[in-house]
Amino acid sequence: MGQEQNTLQHALQRVREAGDFRHIIDAVPYARLLGMQGRIDGEGRILFSLPFVERNIGNIMIPALHGGVIGGFMESAALLHLMAVRESEGLPKTIDFSIDYLRTGHARDTWAGCEVVRQGKRVAQVSVSAWQDDQQQPIATARAHFLLAQDPA
Repeated sequence: MGQEQNTLQHALQRVREAGDFRHIIDAVPYARLLGMQGRIDGEGRILFSLPFVERNIGNIMIPALHGGVIGGFMESAALLHLMAVRESEGLPKTIDFSIDYLRTGHARDTWAGCEVVRQGKRVAQVSVSAWQDDQQQPIATARAHFLLAQDPA
């Protein structure tokens, strides 16, 4: 556990100091499997991307991204965003995740932006929006609640 905690602390330090999300994404197996990427844009906002790959297709007739891939991408984005902006080094745990699919996620790159709506001592709520071509026309929106890890006293 000590080595894992040091690795997570190092990854969070890289995000906070240099906006380097590679190590923190590698620490979340599903985010790594999806091939997620993270960056901080010119306005200081954290953005996540899901580069298109064939294996993420759910409906080959359209072709469209699998809804589970979109949901997993958005939940991972919320978790990674919360980890990046919190002072704590602990790993939050998902309590619930609710998604609204608004449009077809076509076979192309997808983006997500998050906002911490509320953060208490034990629970945080994060809002997520995912889009492809136009941020003003999201393909899905979501709400996530996380149980916050308590730092050792």
